[in-house]
Amino acid sequence: MLAALGSPFRRGVQLVLQLLGLSAQFMAWAVRPLGWRGPERQELFRRLRQSLLGGVLAALVLGLLIGAGLVFQGISWSGVVGQRGLLANVLVTVLVRELAPVLVALLILGRSGMVMVAELGALRGSGAARVLTLQGVDLLRLYGAPASLAFALAAFTLGVFFVAVALISGGALALALGDQSVALLDSLDGVLRAMQPADTVIFPIKLLVAGGLVGVVAAHTALTAPAGASTAELLPVCFVRAVLSILIASVLMSLAA
Repeated sequence: MLAALGSPFRRGVQLVLQLLGLSAQFMAWAVRPLGWRGPERQELFRRLRQSLLGGVLAALVLGLLIGAGLVFQGISWSGVVGQRGLLANVLVTVLVRELAPVLVALLILGRSGMVMVAELGALRGSGAARVLTLQGVDLLRLYGAPASLAFALAAFTLGVFFVAVALISGGALALALGDQSVALLDSLDGVLRAMQPADTVIFPIKLLVAGGLVGVVAAHTALTAPAGASTAELLPVCFVRAVLSILIASVLMSLAA
């Protein structure tokens, strides 16, 4: 009975330690690009192209929605209560530091992370993964490390783009609806001025970590799953693990900052 009660906790701790170890290993590989082989570089550029080109339109739409739902409403209500000077600080805290890294990471997870799990699941199902392993190929290094680096870089790029779109579109909507006290780039300029040195550090770090975690979790889920696991079983497992990893990492970094 004690074993049954402690088994979920033990598996959870084991999973966390495995993800931390894999993240450290991927980071060690990422900082030594001269040691990367041709197939690994090709996988990096393929994943980067897939996540960036596939995510630009989604980031644009998401930025427009957040601009209308958060930035515009903030401009309107801060004008009503006469506290527009505080709006930039609120946007830095809510939009830049908290919302942007999580939303962009979820975007990459849905657009690229799930695709990666499906591809690696098909590779395992066809027996090709076993053949590569028998030939001495490290599948985590060939597929996991390039994907994690690509997703981290894509998250940083799309995160900056998303924040810029949200701030500009919110100001544009306020201006279009007759608020003459707002200039088009007021929100963007105000946020840039309100950002403290800690914000300029934590924002890119959060984006890079959140994007990288998508690749780490996807690679771990697909390549370390039991032999009989199907792709349909792996996808929801990867999604839940990745979402929890992103949220926990974001909360921990916010508390540390």
